[in-house]
Amino acid sequence: MGTAPWLLVVFVGIALGVGVGLMVDRVLRGAAYQSRDEILAQARRDGENLLKSQELSAKEELITRREQLEAELTRIREELRDQERRLDRRETALGDQQQDIVKKERMLEQTQRKLAERTETLDSRENELRDLVKQEQEQLYKISGLTQPAAQDLLLNRLNEQLRNETGSVILKHDAELKQTCDKMAREVIGMAVQRYAASHTSETTVSSVDIPNDEMKGRIIGREGRNIRAFEKITGVDVIVDDTPGVVIVSAFDSVRRETAKLSLLKLIQDGRIHPSRIEEIVAETQKEMEVHIRRLGQEAAQEAGVPGLHEKIIDLMGRLNFRVSYSQNVLRHSIEVAFLTGMLAEQLGLDGALARRCGFLHDIGKAADHEMEGGHPAVGAELLKRYGEGPVVVHAALGHHDDIRVDYLYTVLVASADAISAARPGARRETLEKYVKRLEELEALACGFPGVEHAYAVQAGREIRVVVDSGRVNDREAARMCRDMAKAIEDALTYPGEIKVSVLRETRNVEYAR
Repeated sequence: MGTAPWLLVVFVGIALGVGVGLMVDRVLRGAAYQSRDEILAQARRDGENLLKSQELSAKEELITRREQLEAELTRIREELRDQERRLDRRETALGDQQQDIVKKERMLEQTQRKLAERTETLDSRENELRDLVKQEQEQLYKISGLTQPAAQDLLLNRLNEQLRNETGSVILKHDAELKQTCDKMAREVIGMAVQRYAASHTSETTVSSVDIPNDEMKGRIIGREGRNIRAFEKITGVDVIVDDTPGVVIVSAFDSVRRETAKLSLLKLIQDGRIHPSRIEEIVAETQKEMEVHIRRLGQEAAQEAGVPGLHEKIIDLMGRLNFRVSYSQNVLRHSIEVAFLTGMLAEQLGLDGALARRCGFLHDIGKAADHEMEGGHPAVGAELLKRYGEGPVVVHAALGHHDDIRVDYLYTVLVASADAISAARPGARRETLEKYVKRLEELEALACGFPGVEHAYAVQAGREIRVVVDSGRVNDREAARMCRDMAKAIEDALTYPGEIKVSVLRETRNVEYAR
């Protein structure tokens, strides 16, 4: 009995525990179901959003790719159109070329057909002429009563008699030509040397002009009470002329080196802007040193150009000074180079030493660089200088005797004198000779224009050739050939000239047609 209530309590407790557990489990399950639905709903929403985002990205990528493909397709289409246009142009050009070829083939066929017809005509005419000549020969034989061998013998006998009579005159003619051969050969040697060399003409004066930026600079050049210009003239040894001519100051001196030094110094002072006696002295000293270097470089370049090596430094300096010396408006340094070339060419054609001849010709006028410092003419001064600086007796004698002042001991002296005369007298070397040269060209053209049928005449190659254009309607080919010979003969008889003159007569017939 005591156990029954305890068991009941236990059963009741178990029942309560089970009931409470079922209630708790139901409550937990309800909460779990609610969380699961929310999670599923959220996941469904997230999935839908992700799907929409992916679809949007895919559409954008698809649109971008489509645009790229369309651009690429457009470019390919443009390239294909360009290729198609090029092919069309090429096809058109090929078509034009094919038409030209067809046209040329037709012209060629026509030309060949005409040539064949003309050939047949010429053959028939040749046969007719051959028959006619044969008939004439037979008729002559009948009239003369001679056979062909007899006629040949008769003609040969008459020819022998004529030749026998003319033998004496022919011998005398050749004897006279033989006597003129030496003079002709000498003229050819000199003429060939002149034609092979020609130098430029240089004209100098005794004054040089210096440009100034404004007229205010003239007052600065003169200085207070003229102290600047007096100092400049005293240091440089030149005369400075400041007149009313705008923008120009004149530097005058007979010594070309001093004049050039003064000109350069004045230009430096104008650029520097500081013009006073001490600055003038400094600039002039600096310019004199630069001129010495410049003169030596001129001498070295001239010696190298003339092909004269191994000269003494003092001789090179003297030759450089000749660049600032003129004789009858002819630059003496260029004249010396020209004489060197001419002397060398003459010597080589005569079988002599060309190098020694060029040395003699190059140094023949060196005395002109120092004739104002030493007594005597420039030949004696030049010979003394060359002897002092170690040149050989042939070169010294050439400088001393190139004006025929002494008895000639060396043939090179004669060659130098000849080349010196050629250089001084060639066309364009000196002003007075240039006028005669232009007058000779005018006379040459006037003589050619005097022939009937001449339209134009041009003297070219410094008067060594005359080109004549004739009217093709008035002058035929045979008359043009005769005119060319007559013109050459008239030039020989009427004009005086060195060397030879080539006469060219030009006759042109021009036919123009248009194919439409």
